Amino acid sequence: MNTKELGELRRRLRPNKNAISHVYGCYVGAAKEIIGEVDQSLALLSEDDAEGCLSLLKKALSGGLGRNLINVGFTTQQVAEGEEHKALRALRDSKLKDRDLRRAFYERVIQSVDMGDDSYLLLLACDAYDVPRRGRDGALQEDASEDVFSYILCCVCPVKLGRPELGYFPGDNEFHYTAPQVVSPPELGFLFPA
Repeated sequence: MNTKELGELRRRLRPNKNAISHVYGCYVGAAKEIIGEVDQSLALLSEDDAEGCLSLLKKALSGGLGRNLINVGFTTQQVAEGEEHKALRALRDSKLKDRDLRRAFYERVIQSVDMGDDSYLLLLACDAYDVPRRGRDGALQEDASEDVFSYILCCVCPVKLGRPELGYFPGDNEFHYTAPQVVSPPELGFLFPA
């Protein structure tokens, strides 16, 4: 992956430019247990919520190649026989719709990631990108796409307690002081395949 291709993927992570239909994930507590799972249709979210989810995913691709963004390659043997590569490929091929594959992925991430005493949100999205074809003059030919790049994007975002604030609770018809849980920008993430 080069800087130009990465920039194109970043630009796609806007509500009107991507082909992401769902955002999946789980909320993991400090004791490394899944507290809740996320299965949200982007079309059913408010515009602000959809932009927030896409913004978190986009931040997983921020930084420079070779600095914040590191290419972790698979050896030929890992591609042919490795569990990790097969699991990621199966997730991508299912477009993240297979709940059992997602759950196995969550468990593997939970075992591998150490966020200290912080809770975190693990987000996953799948997108398919029609790679535009360029003519001999270098101009884009929008209708001449021959290749589709299908990929999954994952980010791990710490969840921290915010400042206590007075908030209204409609179900109780009362005001209470509460400390909201705030999702921070991702600390880890990956794109597969890169």
